[in-house]
Amino acid sequence: MNGLFRKKHIVLAALAGASLALYLIDYSVLGNSRDIASSFLGNLAFLPLYVIFITLIVEQIVRERERQAVMRKLNMVIGVFFSEVGNRLLRELSTCVATCGELKGHLVIGGNWKDDEFAKALDYLGRTDIRISCDAGGKNRLKAFLIEKRTFLVGLLENQNLLEHEQFTDLLWAVFHLVEELEARSSFEAMSPSDTEHINGDIKRVFGHLSREWVLYMQHLRVDYPYLFSLAVRLNPMLDTPDPRVY
Repeated sequence: MNGLFRKKHIVLAALAGASLALYLIDYSVLGNSRDIASSFLGNLAFLPLYVIFITLIVEQIVRERERQAVMRKLNMVIGVFFSEVGNRLLRELSTCVATCGELKGHLVIGGNWKDDEFAKALDYLGRTDIRISCDAGGKNRLKAFLIEKRTFLVGLLENQNLLEHEQFTDLLWAVFHLVEELEARSSFEAMSPSDTEHINGDIKRVFGHLSREWVLYMQHLRVDYPYLFSLAVRLNPMLDTPDPRVY
């Protein structure tokens, strides 16, 4: 610590000496102390502005680096979520979509996809009013799976980095609400039309958040982690028979 403090003083002294030497050279060449003093005072007057300007730039750089560091950590959390829950949940929920074939056609992400293809997939999800039709067997599978993963999902909410990603937090809350609704019902047989519509609405909400976050996560992998993207493409939950092997 003392060594670092000493080095800082040496640097400051060297800079001050260099400045004094330059002023002496200026005086020896021009020989006009009035102009030198005027120049010095002018520079001194602008010094606070220089400090403000440099401070703003440095703060912006630091904030951007901190934001990028948080986003890297958050993307790791999102990756764990999709490995543990998201991919399986997306596959289960897609079977509840009335137009499942059309949906899968827009979400079968290829290894050569560019930003335009991802933008089209997101646009399709945003403008399409997806209809949900989930039978009792599908609801029971969802209920069992989500109850099994409840502890894992609770652990995700304890991650403070999630506060930086409002949309992903909304996804988690939608999933928690769905599992509570499913767990509150002992049976899904002979449900009333209004109750069926209510559960379908909860499933639709989760699917909307989940599918969008999945497309964005896949786009992130394509840019930053191509080797993970390659595997994710082969294990795409929208494929009828995902296969990790490379042919």
